[in-house]
Amino acid sequence: MHKVAVMGDYDSIYGFGALGLDIFPVVESTEAAHILKRLAAGEYAIIYITESLAEKIKSEIQQYREQVVPAIILIPAVFGNTGAGIQGVRDCVEQAIGSDIVF
Repeated sequence: MHKVAVMGDYDSIYGFGALGLDIFPVVESTEAAHILKRLAAGEYAIIYITESLAEKIKSEIQQYREQVVPAIILIPAVFGNTGAGIQGVRDCVEQAIGSDIVF
C-alpha cells in the first residue's frame, strides 16, 4: 500500500499528521534532499513539499518530474510562499489540455 508524505518546516506541516499523513519536518537543504531520495525510493506515492523548501532542492525534485510515482506536489507554507504550487498546477493543466487556465 502506498503512503503519503509531507515535507517542510514543522509549523507548516504538523497539521497533516492529524490527517494520518507521515510528516517530515526539515529546513536544511542537504537533509531535505536525503529525505526526499529515501521517500521516493520507498512506499510513498505522493510527497507534498512546502514551496519554500522546494526552492532549496529544485534539482533533486526535477529528477522525479517525469515519473508517475512519486507525485511531488508543492504546497504553500506558513511563510515564504513563492506561488510555485499554483504555477505547477497551471503548467500541468496546460500540458494536458493544450490551453492555459484562468483563475
